Amino acid sequence: MWKSLYIIIGSARLIPHLLCYLISQNRTIITYDLERWYQLLRNRKITDLMRNVFAFIEIMSLYPEFRNLFYKRIGRISYLLKWLCRPLPTLYLSTKEIGPGLFLQHSFSTMIAAKRVGSNCWINQQVTIGYSNSTDCPTIGNNVTIYAGAKVIGKVTVGDNCVIGANAVVVKDIPPNCTVVGVPAYIVRKNGIRVTEALK
Repeated sequence: MWKSLYIIIGSARLIPHLLCYLISQNRTIITYDLERWYQLLRNRKITDLMRNVFAFIEIMSLYPEFRNLFYKRIGRISYLLKWLCRPLPTLYLSTKEIGPGLFLQHSFSTMIAAKRVGSNCWINQQVTIGYSNSTDCPTIGNNVTIYAGAKVIGKVTVGDNCVIGANAVVVKDIPPNCTVVGVPAYIVRKNGIRVTEALK
């Protein structure tokens, strides 16, 4: 009840955000983001425009991590809107190319400074994806899950459909369809088969 009341009262502050969403050049990507978040958080699908509007207001009201992603999608105009609906201050998205469907769970103290993040990725809290020097940063493939506290540093490529375990430290390329854990990270599952294999 209190959650619903909070959303209703707070919806007025989101009118400018909703307008920016509806006229944005990135509307299709934002819609995809919204649909994925709504599916993961509410286990429901968005079926029409009205449901889309209500989902946008609900997710923007309750999840500051989504606000960070939304502001990234709409660009410079976001600076006029952030004071109305504040983003998560400890989540930094310093990546130019972020594919659709990025889900940021909790995301407290998270830095994402990659060359590229693919579509349908899932990144948890206290994750660092960043540079090893002034030019070298990671490339993250599609459908990659990175759990809490993991670090992906330097000019590495994380292949599609990979899982990086909590607190793992990745400084070498990960082939597609692998699960890695440990410090330094090593492969424990490859193409669905349990293995113990060092990264090369």
